[in-house]
Amino acid sequence: MTAPELHRPFDVSRIGRAGADIEVKATAAECTRLAVRLGLPALYELVCRFHLSAMPGGIVLAAGHLQARPVQVCVISLEEFEAVVDERFTARFVPEHEIGDEIDPETDDEIPYTGSTIDLGEATAEQLALSLDQFPRAPGAELPATDPDKTDHPFGKLAQFKPRK
Repeated sequence: MTAPELHRPFDVSRIGRAGADIEVKATAAECTRLAVRLGLPALYELVCRFHLSAMPGGIVLAAGHLQARPVQVCVISLEEFEAVVDERFTARFVPEHEIGDEIDPETDDEIPYTGSTIDLGEATAEQLALSLDQFPRAPGAELPATDPDKTDHPFGKLAQFKPRK
């Protein structure tokens, strides 16, 4: 098993009655490794602040604020551009034996853990992956205008074989 690109173990027994506030900040080397994992040209910054609350049954509720500066490739121009990710989210760390088979899209993401340690680094990496735009567009990038009546599209020349009425 390969070591995670961003590993920040946290013992859940350290969560007090008021909760625990933890910041995960990726180093330059960790950003480079995460960029490779996520297929990004670069990742300049990644910070995630968590407020953790202990719940019954070993569940840990995590309210997070993720901020990142990934470099993405525009789907229109294929140019690289720096994007900004600023995302708030909630997730639940759940003991592995408590994870159910059913997935409810209306509930918080559930992240399984074993023992008494959760990995806030991996949770940060996964949240970044979920927060990235799947079809990124550079600022000002627009699709070229097309004329639907033109016959220079891939099947335009086939029109000459169409029976005439």
